[in-house]
Amino acid sequence: MDSSTKLILGTVQFGLNYGVNNQSGQVSKESVETILSLASNKGIKILDTSSAYGTSEKVLGEVLNENDMKFRIISKYPRSSRSVKTIFEESLYTLNQKKLYGYLIHHFDFFRKKQEIWRDFLLLKEEGKVTKIGFSLYNVDELKFLLDRDIAFDILQFPYNIFDRQFEKFFPLLKERNVETHVRSVFLQGLFFKPLKNLEGKLLPLRKYVESLHSYCKVHCLKIEELALGYVYSSEYTNGVLIGVDTIEQLESNIKNLGYNISPKDIDFVRSIEIKEKELLSPVNWK
Repeated sequence: MDSSTKLILGTVQFGLNYGVNNQSGQVSKESVETILSLASNKGIKILDTSSAYGTSEKVLGEVLNENDMKFRIISKYPRSSRSVKTIFEESLYTLNQKKLYGYLIHHFDFFRKKQEIWRDFLLLKEEGKVTKIGFSLYNVDELKFLLDRDIAFDILQFPYNIFDRQFEKFFPLLKERNVETHVRSVFLQGLFFKPLKNLEGKLLPLRKYVESLHSYCKVHCLKIEELALGYVYSSEYTNGVLIGVDTIEQLESNIKNLGYNISPKDIDFVRSIEIKEKELLSPVNWK
């Protein structure tokens, strides 16, 4: 894996404080410039944002415009009483773009209650304002909801990591339907790197799994990042792997970790991990 072209740069940190291990707070505009410059030079082509990510779209729009950088941009429609068209046009203006590569429904629970908004997404695509439309999902029940209703979509973004592999059984079907799959939460919001002693309270049941991961990596002389990133990146079924960074050093490190070639033994180890406490695979249940 010597290419970073499958990487998608998440930009939530550019507009908000985000992530369980984020110690540096919201990223400064100057840092955003250096991060995007490196991303562009390393072949990263897609940026992921949302109007729900604080000032992320505004910062991106300014930096891309001032530095004449070209990326494909994916944004998302949040929970809102305002129309899809209105918020989309605002995003387009704020991002300084003529069209977007992708536009996703950000909150699936909102879509369940207002399924008619999908017609507005289809219209945006028909009008040529966006290339691909789709959904940001959290679990397979949401995907089943879409499949049961035969809703056609171009992009799906969902969590996928060495602990949370719930979507794997749908990979062949999604590939058959030419759905572009973008996976996020590759490091489970930093959970894999936390010291075992810090896994207490609600996180205590996950300690044994994290300990097993730490032990395997230590015995086989590999970094947790290499295994975690390598597993999802090497899959023939993932079209994009979304990572968020706070610093340029983190981006450099992630790109460097792509140099690790995951082995069949590594894959067997990952697939031997079966998290019984499924609810803890969602960080919203950690508080």
